[in-house]
Amino acid sequence: MSEVKRPNPLFRNLTAKLAASPMIFIVLVVFIGSTIWTVASSFTGIKTLPIFTPQEFYDNWVGWDQYVRLWNTPRWITSITNLAIYGILYSTFAFIIGFLLAVLMDQKIRAEGIFRTIYLYPFALSFIVTGKVWAWILNPAFGLEKTVRDLGWVTFSFDWLTNRDMSIYTVVIAGLWQGSGLVMALMLAGLRSIDDEIWHAARVDGIPKWRTYLQIVVPMMRPVMITIFVIVASGSVRVYDLVLALTQGGPGNSSQVPSMYIYEKLFVGALAQGTAASSVLLLATAIILVPWIIVEFGKKSRR
Repeated sequence: MSEVKRPNPLFRNLTAKLAASPMIFIVLVVFIGSTIWTVASSFTGIKTLPIFTPQEFYDNWVGWDQYVRLWNTPRWITSITNLAIYGILYSTFAFIIGFLLAVLMDQKIRAEGIFRTIYLYPFALSFIVTGKVWAWILNPAFGLEKTVRDLGWVTFSFDWLTNRDMSIYTVVIAGLWQGSGLVMALMLAGLRSIDDEIWHAARVDGIPKWRTYLQIVVPMMRPVMITIFVIVASGSVRVYDLVLALTQGGPGNSSQVPSMYIYEKLFVGALAQGTAASSVLLLATAIILVPWIIVEFGKKSRR
Protein backbone atom coordinates (compact mmCIF):
# COMPACT_ATOMS: atom_id res chain seq x y z
CA MET A 1 0.00 0.00 0.00
CA SER A 2 1.51 3.28 -1.10
CA GLU A 3 2.08 6.01 1.43
CA VAL A 4 -0.18 9.06 1.11
CA LYS A 5 1.92 12.08 0.30
CA ARG A 6 1.23 14.93 2.68
CA PRO A 7 1.17 18.48 1.32
CA ASN A 8 4.02 20.80 2.17
CA PRO A 9 3.08 22.85 5.30
CA LEU A 10 4.26 25.94 3.44
CA PHE A 11 1.35 25.59 1.02
CA ARG A 12 -1.37 24.96 3.60
CA ASN A 13 -4.06 27.65 3.70
CA LEU A 14 -2.30 29.26 0.75
CA THR A 15 -5.27 31.50 -0.11
CA ALA A 16 -5.39 32.92 3.41
CA LYS A 17 -1.64 33.50 3.40
CA LEU A 18 -1.81 35.31 0.07
CA ALA A 19 -4.66 37.48 1.35
CA ALA A 20 -2.67 38.37 4.46
CA SER A 21 0.59 39.01 2.59
CA PRO A 22 0.05 42.80 2.12
CA MET A 23 -0.52 43.22 5.85
CA ILE A 24 2.49 41.03 6.65
CA PHE A 25 4.59 43.18 4.32
CA ILE A 26 3.36 46.38 5.97
CA VAL A 27 4.10 45.05 9.46
CA LEU A 28 7.59 43.83 8.56
CA VAL A 29 8.72 46.74 6.42
CA VAL A 30 6.75 49.76 7.60
CA PHE A 31 6.30 49.04 11.30
CA ILE A 32 9.21 46.82 12.33
CA GLY A 33 11.61 48.32 9.77
CA SER A 34 10.74 51.88 10.75
CA THR A 35 11.04 51.03 14.42
CA ILE A 36 14.54 49.59 13.94
CA TRP A 37 15.56 52.63 11.87
CA THR A 38 14.19 55.01 14.52
CA VAL A 39 16.05 53.34 17.37
CA ALA A 40 19.27 53.07 15.35
CA SER A 41 19.18 56.72 14.25
CA SER A 42 18.79 57.83 17.87
CA PHE A 43 22.42 56.81 18.41
CA THR A 44 23.65 59.14 15.66
CA GLY A 45 23.96 62.88 15.25
CA ILE A 46 21.91 63.27 12.03
CA LYS A 47 19.79 66.41 11.79
CA THR A 48 17.71 65.81 8.65
CA LEU A 49 15.95 62.80 7.14
CA PRO A 50 18.31 60.91 4.79
CA ILE A 51 18.09 57.20 4.16
CA PHE A 52 21.71 56.78 5.11
CA THR A 53 24.02 53.90 4.33
CA PRO A 54 25.77 51.77 6.99
CA GLN A 55 28.92 53.83 6.40
CA GLU A 56 27.04 57.10 7.00
CA PHE A 57 25.51 55.55 10.08
CA TYR A 58 28.98 54.67 11.35
CA ASP A 59 30.35 58.15 10.57
CA ASN A 60 27.53 59.84 12.52
CA TRP A 61 27.63 57.49 15.52
CA VAL A 62 27.47 59.36 18.86
CA GLY A 63 26.36 56.56 21.20
CA TRP A 64 24.19 57.59 24.13
CA ASP A 65 24.80 61.33 23.69
CA GLN A 66 21.28 62.03 22.40
CA TYR A 67 19.72 60.32 25.42
CA VAL A 68 21.98 62.16 27.85
CA ARG A 69 21.07 65.44 26.19
CA LEU A 70 17.39 64.47 26.21
CA TRP A 71 17.25 63.80 29.94
CA ASN A 72 19.14 67.04 30.64
CA THR A 73 16.52 69.10 28.77
CA PRO A 74 14.04 70.77 31.18
CA ARG A 75 11.34 70.83 28.51
CA TRP A 76 11.53 67.05 28.12
CA ILE A 77 11.37 66.54 31.89
CA THR A 78 8.26 68.75 31.96
CA SER A 79 6.76 66.69 29.15
CA ILE A 80 7.38 63.40 30.94
CA THR A 81 5.98 64.80 34.20
CA ASN A 82 2.84 65.98 32.41
CA LEU A 83 2.46 62.61 30.72
CA ALA A 84 2.68 60.87 34.09
CA ILE A 85 0.04 63.20 35.56
CA TYR A 86 -2.25 62.81 32.57
CA GLY A 87 -1.75 59.05 32.29
CA ILE A 88 -2.37 58.29 35.97
CA LEU A 89 -5.38 60.59 36.40
CA TYR A 90 -6.94 59.78 33.04
CA SER A 91 -6.56 56.01 33.43
CA THR A 92 -7.83 56.01 37.03
CA PHE A 93 -10.86 58.23 36.57
CA ALA A 94 -11.77 56.79 33.15
CA PHE A 95 -11.96 53.39 34.86
CA ILE A 96 -14.05 54.69 37.77
CA ILE A 97 -16.42 56.83 35.69
CA GLY A 98 -16.74 54.19 32.96
CA PHE A 99 -17.49 51.46 35.49
CA LEU A 100 -20.09 53.54 37.35
CA LEU A 101 -21.82 54.47 34.09
CA ALA A 102 -21.77 50.82 33.01
CA VAL A 103 -23.31 49.76 36.33
CA LEU A 104 -26.00 52.42 35.84
CA MET A 105 -26.73 51.14 32.33
CA ASP A 106 -26.79 47.57 33.64
CA GLN A 107 -29.86 48.34 35.76
CA LYS A 108 -32.08 48.02 32.65
CA ILE A 109 -33.16 51.66 32.90
CA ARG A 110 -35.65 53.21 30.51
CA ALA A 111 -34.32 54.73 27.31
CA GLU A 112 -31.04 52.91 27.87
CA GLY A 113 -30.15 53.19 24.19
CA ILE A 114 -30.49 56.98 24.29
CA PHE A 115 -28.30 57.34 27.38
CA ARG A 116 -25.74 54.92 25.99
CA THR A 117 -25.57 56.97 22.80
CA ILE A 118 -25.19 60.23 24.74
CA TYR A 119 -22.35 58.85 26.86
CA LEU A 120 -20.57 57.29 23.88
CA TYR A 121 -21.08 60.23 21.50
CA PRO A 122 -18.01 62.25 22.62
CA PHE A 123 -15.78 59.35 21.57
CA ALA A 124 -17.01 59.79 17.99
CA LEU A 125 -15.49 63.28 17.93
CA SER A 126 -11.87 63.86 17.04
CA PHE A 127 -9.49 65.05 19.74
CA ILE A 128 -9.10 68.31 17.81
CA VAL A 129 -12.84 69.02 18.10
CA THR A 130 -12.85 67.99 21.76
CA GLY A 131 -9.90 70.26 22.48
CA LYS A 132 -11.49 73.26 20.76
CA VAL A 133 -14.81 72.75 22.53
CA TRP A 134 -13.17 72.59 25.95
CA ALA A 135 -10.92 75.54 25.09
CA TRP A 136 -14.10 77.60 24.63
CA ILE A 137 -15.75 76.19 27.76
CA LEU A 138 -12.73 76.86 30.00
CA ASN A 139 -11.74 80.21 28.53
CA PRO A 140 -12.06 82.76 31.39
CA ALA A 141 -13.07 85.52 28.99
CA PHE A 142 -16.30 83.94 27.73
CA GLY A 143 -16.52 80.40 29.08
CA LEU A 144 -17.51 78.80 32.37
CA GLU A 145 -15.97 81.49 34.59
CA LYS A 146 -17.77 84.38 32.85
CA THR A 147 -21.08 82.46 32.73
CA VAL A 148 -21.05 81.77 36.48
CA ARG A 149 -20.07 85.37 37.24
CA ASP A 150 -22.91 86.65 35.06
CA LEU A 151 -25.28 84.56 37.20
CA GLY A 152 -24.22 86.51 40.30
CA TRP A 153 -21.18 84.69 41.71
CA VAL A 154 -18.78 87.53 40.91
CA THR A 155 -15.89 86.01 42.92
CA PHE A 156 -16.00 82.67 41.10
CA SER A 157 -12.70 81.82 39.43
CA PHE A 158 -11.80 78.93 37.15
CA ASP A 159 -8.68 79.95 35.27
CA TRP A 160 -7.05 76.54 34.88
CA LEU A 161 -6.59 77.05 31.14
CA THR A 162 -4.30 80.03 31.72
CA ASN A 163 -2.74 78.79 34.96
CA ARG A 164 0.69 77.18 34.49
CA ASP A 165 0.20 74.90 37.49
CA MET A 166 -3.26 73.69 36.47
CA SER A 167 -3.26 73.65 32.66
CA ILE A 168 -2.43 69.95 32.37
CA TYR A 169 -5.53 69.15 34.43
CA THR A 170 -7.73 70.78 31.80
CA VAL A 171 -6.34 68.20 29.38
CA VAL A 172 -7.34 65.46 31.83
CA ILE A 173 -10.89 66.86 32.03
CA ALA A 174 -11.27 67.00 28.26
CA GLY A 175 -9.77 63.53 27.86
CA LEU A 176 -12.17 62.06 30.42
CA TRP A 177 -15.14 63.69 28.71
CA GLN A 178 -14.20 61.99 25.46
CA GLY A 179 -12.84 58.64 26.63
CA SER A 180 -15.09 57.62 29.52
CA GLY A 181 -17.90 56.63 27.14
CA LEU A 182 -15.71 54.05 25.43
CA VAL A 183 -14.70 52.57 28.78
CA MET A 184 -18.40 52.47 29.73
CA ALA A 185 -19.29 50.58 26.53
CA LEU A 186 -16.53 48.00 27.07
CA MET A 187 -17.40 47.62 30.76
CA LEU A 188 -21.10 47.21 29.91
CA ALA A 189 -20.27 44.48 27.41
CA GLY A 190 -18.33 42.72 30.17
CA LEU A 191 -21.19 43.10 32.64
CA ARG A 192 -23.73 41.76 30.16
CA SER A 193 -21.58 38.65 29.68
CA ILE A 194 -22.05 37.67 33.34
CA ASP A 195 -24.40 34.71 33.75
CA ASP A 196 -27.78 35.65 35.22
CA GLU A 197 -27.54 32.64 37.53
CA ILE A 198 -24.79 34.42 39.46
CA TRP A 199 -27.07 37.38 40.14
CA HIS A 200 -29.88 35.00 41.14
CA ALA A 201 -27.62 33.11 43.55
CA ALA A 202 -26.41 36.38 45.09
CA ARG A 203 -29.99 37.53 45.68
CA VAL A 204 -30.91 34.19 47.25
CA ASP A 205 -27.92 34.46 49.60
CA GLY A 206 -28.91 38.00 50.54
CA ILE A 207 -25.69 39.57 49.24
CA PRO A 208 -26.09 43.32 48.65
CA LYS A 209 -25.81 44.36 45.02
CA TRP A 210 -22.76 46.57 45.63
CA ARG A 211 -20.90 43.64 47.20
CA THR A 212 -21.89 41.41 44.29
CA TYR A 213 -20.33 43.88 41.90
CA LEU A 214 -17.13 44.37 43.88
CA GLN A 215 -16.49 40.83 45.14
CA ILE A 216 -17.93 38.65 42.38
CA VAL A 217 -18.51 40.53 39.14
CA VAL A 218 -15.33 42.64 39.02
CA PRO A 219 -12.98 39.63 39.50
CA MET A 220 -14.86 37.79 36.74
CA MET A 221 -14.30 40.77 34.42
CA ARG A 222 -10.53 40.62 34.77
CA PRO A 223 -9.83 39.95 31.06
CA VAL A 224 -12.06 42.88 30.08
CA MET A 225 -10.38 45.10 32.67
CA ILE A 226 -6.92 44.24 31.36
CA THR A 227 -7.95 44.99 27.77
CA ILE A 228 -9.45 48.33 28.80
CA PHE A 229 -6.32 49.20 30.76
CA VAL A 230 -4.12 48.52 27.73
CA ILE A 231 -6.35 50.64 25.47
CA VAL A 232 -6.55 53.53 27.93
CA ALA A 233 -2.90 53.48 28.99
CA SER A 234 -1.49 53.21 25.47
CA GLY A 235 -3.81 56.03 24.38
CA SER A 236 -2.50 58.17 27.23
CA VAL A 237 1.12 57.69 26.13
CA ARG A 238 0.49 58.99 22.60
CA VAL A 239 -1.74 61.96 23.51
CA TYR A 240 -0.96 64.85 21.17
CA ASP A 241 -3.79 66.47 19.24
CA LEU A 242 -5.93 67.05 22.34
CA VAL A 243 -3.15 69.09 23.94
CA LEU A 244 -2.44 70.91 20.69
CA ALA A 245 -6.07 71.99 20.28
CA LEU A 246 -6.73 72.77 23.94
CA THR A 247 -3.58 74.47 25.27
CA GLN A 248 -0.98 74.26 22.47
CA GLY A 249 1.39 73.08 25.19
CA GLY A 250 1.04 76.29 27.18
CA PRO A 251 1.00 78.55 28.99
CA GLY A 252 4.71 78.47 28.17
CA ASN A 253 5.57 74.77 28.18
CA SER A 254 3.46 73.93 31.22
CA SER A 255 1.21 71.42 29.44
CA GLN A 256 3.79 70.09 26.97
CA VAL A 257 3.68 66.31 26.36
CA PRO A 258 6.34 64.03 24.82
CA SER A 259 4.50 63.67 21.49
CA MET A 260 4.67 67.44 20.95
CA TYR A 261 8.38 67.50 21.80
CA ILE A 262 9.03 64.65 19.36
CA TYR A 263 7.04 66.22 16.53
CA GLU A 264 8.84 69.54 16.85
CA LYS A 265 12.31 67.97 17.01
CA LEU A 266 11.70 65.75 13.99
CA PHE A 267 10.84 68.74 11.80
CA VAL A 268 13.23 71.47 12.99
CA GLY A 269 16.56 69.89 12.05
CA ALA A 270 17.11 67.82 15.22
CA LEU A 271 16.06 64.43 13.87
CA ALA A 272 18.25 62.27 16.10
CA GLN A 273 17.00 64.04 19.21
CA GLY A 274 13.43 63.39 18.07
CA THR A 275 14.09 59.72 17.39
CA ALA A 276 15.72 59.37 20.81
CA ALA A 277 12.59 60.79 22.42
CA SER A 278 10.48 58.49 20.21
CA SER A 279 12.49 55.49 21.42
CA VAL A 280 11.83 56.44 25.04
CA LEU A 281 8.11 56.69 24.27
CA LEU A 282 8.27 53.34 22.48
CA LEU A 283 9.85 51.81 25.58
CA ALA A 284 7.07 53.27 27.75
CA THR A 285 4.44 51.73 25.46
CA ALA A 286 6.26 48.38 25.50
CA ILE A 287 6.27 48.41 29.31
CA ILE A 288 2.48 48.64 29.14
CA LEU A 289 1.85 46.16 26.33
CA VAL A 290 4.47 43.43 26.79
CA PRO A 291 3.32 42.21 30.25
CA TRP A 292 -0.26 42.03 28.95
CA ILE A 293 0.85 40.06 25.88
CA ILE A 294 2.90 37.66 28.02
CA VAL A 295 0.04 37.08 30.48
CA GLU A 296 -2.70 36.66 27.89
CA PHE A 297 -0.83 34.56 25.32
CA GLY A 298 0.93 32.61 28.08
CA LYS A 299 -2.45 31.51 29.37
CA LYS A 300 -3.60 30.40 25.92
CA SER A 301 -0.41 28.41 25.30
CA ARG A 302 -0.83 26.53 28.59
CA ARG A 303 -4.38 25.46 27.77
